[in-house]
Parts: sequence; C-alpha cells; structure tokens
Amino acid sequence: MIKKIKVAIDSPAAAGAGTVAKAISKYFNLLYLDTGKIYRYIAFLKIKFPGKYSYKFIKRKIKGLKLKDLERKVLLNDDISTIASIIAKDKKVRKLVHNFQISCAYRFPKKFNGSCLDGRDITYRIIPDANFKFFITASLKVRAIRRYRELRKLGKKTTLKDVKKSIKTRDYSDYNRRISPLKRTKDSILINTSNLTKSACFLKIKNIIEKETKN
Repeated sequence: MIKKIKVAIDSPAAAGAGTVAKAISKYFNLLYLDTGKIYRYIAFLKIKFPGKYSYKFIKRKIKGLKLKDLERKVLLNDDISTIASIIAKDKKVRKLVHNFQISCAYRFPKKFNGSCLDGRDITYRIIPDANFKFFITASLKVRAIRRYRELRKLGKKTTLKDVKKSIKTRDYSDYNRRISPLKRTKDSILINTSNLTKSACFLKIKNIIEKETKN
C-alpha cells in the first residue's frame, strides 16, 4: 500500500484538468498546485509593481509564495496571460518556478498525504517518478465551449469563435515549444473528457488511484 502518493497531470488548455485535480486533491488530502498559475502570478506582479520588477524581486516573491496567492481571479485576465507566456520563456525565471514546483511535489507539509500537480510538463520533468500519471484532454470544440462559458461567468466579453482560435493557438505553442513541450508520456493514463461530466471524470481517476493504493 502506498502511504504517500504523488499525482502528475498534463493537459492542453481547458480540458478540465484543473477542476478534477482540485477534486482529487481534496478527496485524498493532497497538496494541490496549478503550475501554470505561477507564471500568471509573476505577470500580475510585473503589472502591479513595474518599478520594482526584477529577478531579485521575483526570487523573493516566489520564495514567500503562498498557494492562496494563486487563487486571485485577476490571474485569468487576457493581459496577464499574454505577459505570462513571455515570462515563461525566461530561463532564470523558469528555474525559480521549477524549484518551487519541485518543492511542492516532494516536500509537502506532513499534514498532506502527498501532492498533485497539473500543468504541461509534470509527468516527465517535474515528477517523473509520480505514482500516478494522467494525460487529460478533450476535443477543441468542447474545450472552447468550456472556456467560453467560464469567461462569460467572469463577465468577459468575447465570442466562441475567438476563444476557439485562442485555444488553437495555445495548443500549437504548448505542443511545439522548445522548452518542456506538452506531450503524453508512455506511462500516462489517457483520459478524454469530451463526453465526461466533472463527476464522471473525478470518479474515473479516483477509482484508478484507490485500486492501486489498496493493493
């Protein structure tokens, strides 16, 4: 029986990975980290503190970063997203973020039963020895509809066509970037959520984890 577990999840944008990762983390009492939001948080800092922004400033902020800081709704803004994609190409910043991710994955507080991280390179770069690896995806159409509804709830004015175009562009960038591209590893379990409800996806992953941890 595995006493402490590490769950690694990779996925393209709007596939539902974040939602199910949060649910799984809560159910199994795992420390949860949405790795992509770290770059969005740094972008937020760059906008809020333009005069203070520097490598040393970011290093200090990352060192004292609390997971609740990544739950700010402002991090979903388009401006934040654009700046975050640029910041993510900075090798020095990527190293800081990488170290923070490693810390969350392997040095989680004792009160947790493990860790669960989702992102683009978690299964092969951040937690290559994870007990459970999942690649969560969905069709472009389904993902666009989900993201469109999400943005509308946040009061964002956009069109489904624009959202679909944005996700398609993001997919190309994620799959083809030179550093840590999005890819499914051979040992990752593929889960297509196109025809799955949130609860169905949760139950599918929960059952997989429980079956292995109870043996």
